[in-house]
Amino acid sequence: MNLKPFAADPQKSFGRQFKEAPSTLRNDFQRDRDRIIHSGAFRRLEYKTQVFVNHEGDMFRTRLTHSLEVAQIARGISRTLGLHEDLAEAVSLAHDLGHTPFGHAGQTALNQCMKEYGGFEHNLQSLRIVDVLENDYVDFKGLNLTFETREGILKHCSNKNARKLGEVGERFIQKTQPSLEAQLVNFADEIAYNHHDIDDGFRSGLLTFDQLQAVPFFKEIALKVKSDSPSINDRQCMRATIRRMMNIFVMDLCHESQLRIDKKNVNTIDDVRNEGTIIALSTDLTKKQQSLKQFLREALYLHPRVQAMTDNAHEVINALFKKLMQKPALINIDEKHSQHDLAQLVSDYIAGMTDRFALQTFKKLCQD
Repeated sequence: MNLKPFAADPQKSFGRQFKEAPSTLRNDFQRDRDRIIHSGAFRRLEYKTQVFVNHEGDMFRTRLTHSLEVAQIARGISRTLGLHEDLAEAVSLAHDLGHTPFGHAGQTALNQCMKEYGGFEHNLQSLRIVDVLENDYVDFKGLNLTFETREGILKHCSNKNARKLGEVGERFIQKTQPSLEAQLVNFADEIAYNHHDIDDGFRSGLLTFDQLQAVPFFKEIALKVKSDSPSINDRQCMRATIRRMMNIFVMDLCHESQLRIDKKNVNTIDDVRNEGTIIALSTDLTKKQQSLKQFLREALYLHPRVQAMTDNAHEVINALFKKLMQKPALINIDEKHSQHDLAQLVSDYIAGMTDRFALQTFKKLCQD
């Protein structure tokens, strides 16, 4: 691996919370990736919503397929910039572990339920999963990941919460930056979900090819695709346009980021941490990304069919939280806990549910 001096280096890692003997076959970031892939939380992503609830159809993306797509984009960018691919992959695969069932609607509902107990935020929950909730090891709780993977998982955090997290929360207080690998995963995430939500929206019939022509960037690329292949049908043109758009975003991100690295004279990872954001899109592509996000919000996320799923998610999460707070013994939780600790345990349980398990549990416990 041809790493640049400003890349994260597993041999210079800030280490794990619990000391372990090194592997003779894998670097520490590879070990992080492997632990994430073999975790129960990662497997459950297969049945958690991206946009469309899992039972809506087998061809729509889930949190699992989305995470794999983010990892693929992140590895490609890392290789181009000379960063550590294994770290970028590990962060990509773990970044959505803390998501509730029913996507963002589930998170909003659970956050409302947890309002008087400190709220709920999926980034914090992802970190809680890898630090505490996974329980496959005898010598420690969680997965005992490296500091670099853990800081990459924690995309954003309030100062109040950061003060509770020790070293991994310090950068939010000190206003410093995470590794470049962590920074690029944030963009890989947005590139993946913007373009793949367009694809899923088209597959579902909620977005039409004609609707997408309202986005100037999409229209521009689609016209080029049709010019190159006049006999292409709308479905093929849609997929080809999405591929070209994604490639343009990735190429721009690599180019702009390299310019910033050179301009800021970044030579070490310490330089990275003490600079402003380095991984970035150009001004032009930032505007185009924003136009895509705005279009998706108005045409897809606020579509009546998606809103109906959102309303159902709120009903299910609210009812489950209320029932389990009243009768925690239903899930083998001791009633002697304080209300705050009880709420945290109930929140952990609900957040870990898949879409279908949440619906089954709701039917069993709340509709008798």
